[in-house]
Amino acid sequence: MNYWGKQAPILLIVVSVSLIAVSCASGPPAPIKGTPAFYWSAAKETFTAGDYIKTSDHLGQLARSDNEFAGRARSWRLVLATGMAKGYMELADRFERGGHANRANPTPFRKQMSQYRVSAGQWALQAAETLHAFLEKNPEPKIALDFSYPSGSAAEIPPLNKIGQGILIQPAELESVEKQNVQKAVLLTACAAVGAADDTAKTQEVFKAGTAEAPRDTFLFAMANSLFDLSKLFARDKLDHPQRMKALCDEALEALKGVTESKKSKELKARIEKTLKQAKLL
Repeated sequence: MNYWGKQAPILLIVVSVSLIAVSCASGPPAPIKGTPAFYWSAAKETFTAGDYIKTSDHLGQLARSDNEFAGRARSWRLVLATGMAKGYMELADRFERGGHANRANPTPFRKQMSQYRVSAGQWALQAAETLHAFLEKNPEPKIALDFSYPSGSAAEIPPLNKIGQGILIQPAELESVEKQNVQKAVLLTACAAVGAADDTAKTQEVFKAGTAEAPRDTFLFAMANSLFDLSKLFARDKLDHPQRMKALCDEALEALKGVTESKKSKELKARIEKTLKQAKLL
């Protein structure tokens, strides 16, 4: 047998292994950049990585056009924006308390409070805008929450208590506290969205398949309640934008129109209308 004849079995093995390796490495083709599939895949990746700002940007690209992901992008973006707004709102409130507690040096607290309140206001407006589009374009009775169980924990974040008591913490620690608090708020918003307010164990069970689904009544009530809470950001003693306060309350009332009337929905509607009357916006 010549040289090549002797080497043939070895060559066949090498070629076979190489082809298998190439096949495994290639897998399905990656979505083309700029396409809806690309933005959806990117949103999944950034959400898992805890980069909620980029996630919202990707979802915004999808929510603004007609594509196969638009409906799911709007419900996801609504939960995300609402949670982000709540997270920053809570941070602002803690620093406000800290400024009152630390009478000797309230300025750093007030400065940080102002920054967080502006951020909260921006996310709240995004939530209102997304809810408006959702009510127009998402008529389905079951709301798809096509994202994984949010990261983070619902546990108390100890440094927040120090801030509320007027004790400043180091910038690096504050950065960590900020991230934890925003993740916590997004997680709790997801809990409310599936009808399991403050119950992370139940919510985790709902999301165990990697996605979740919520009855329309449950989802809309949670979003209406959240938007009403966020409307207080624009009260005269905070950001002082009464028309923005009214806009959020109006969107909350609009959402309640799609909810089967109950004791809870009637109570929420009454509270919203009372707030608008007191602010002379109704």
